[in-house]
Amino acid sequence: MEIKARNITFSNEKSFVLIGGINVIENYESALFAASHFKEVCSKLKINLVFKASYEKANRSSLKSYTGPGLKEGIKILARIKEELNIPIITDVHLPDEALFASEVCEIIQLPAFLARQTSLIKSMAKTNAVINIKKPQFLSPNQIFYIVEKFRELGKEDLLICERGSLFGYDNLIVDFLGIGVMKEICQNLPIIFDVTHSLQFRDANSKTSNGRRSQLFELAKAGISTKIAGLFLEAHTNPDEAKCDGPSALPLNLLEEFLIPIKELDDLIKNQKNVLIN
Repeated sequence: MEIKARNITFSNEKSFVLIGGINVIENYESALFAASHFKEVCSKLKINLVFKASYEKANRSSLKSYTGPGLKEGIKILARIKEELNIPIITDVHLPDEALFASEVCEIIQLPAFLARQTSLIKSMAKTNAVINIKKPQFLSPNQIFYIVEKFRELGKEDLLICERGSLFGYDNLIVDFLGIGVMKEICQNLPIIFDVTHSLQFRDANSKTSNGRRSQLFELAKAGISTKIAGLFLEAHTNPDEAKCDGPSALPLNLLEEFLIPIKELDDLIKNQKNVLIN
């Protein structure tokens, strides 16, 4: 199955698309710098890019945690970046009344994992013209993603992506069930699968207000995801992850982007050109 966002095609059989960018907008200048670097590297490597940035991170453990510039200012910044760089944009929405406003700028809007069963939010997102990226909740089995997809389809929305972002493994830890990717393809008629390598690296110290991460394992986990023959890779980066206002421990240092993506693209090309061996 193919899903199109502007001039970009998402398909588990075609070259992977990079949904790449930053976790949350810190300011216009840093967001533009990151977007420009992603565009430059992806153009050089011939990788299709959708730039990702959140205007707000509503799901925080502490009131003191940075949440972003907010809907109006954040979408204004994303609109400026889109106009200046001519790249498609994805952002996540958290409330029903945000969906239409965000979709006027963003080709793809994202249903957050913790909100993925919220019917009112799904209804509002389904009314937009945007492609929907469904984050699979950490607490759901791969089979259960079918019912979220079914809600959208019953509302007439077919332009859907499914994003794997890890599953809860006991308390405060995530693992990735790569067998589940095949399950989601099968039960959802081969909808394009995106692998969120960034958030799959998260874990939390028991008494911490913020998530920790395993940045050093980004590369090996990304290769494992790409090897399952997927439509896209979701990756967040930062110029200085240790100083990022949100999710820095899982972010790729921005200066390593090209070095990181070269072997990922080589592996994707290899996987997509291999003949499938069907085993019953």
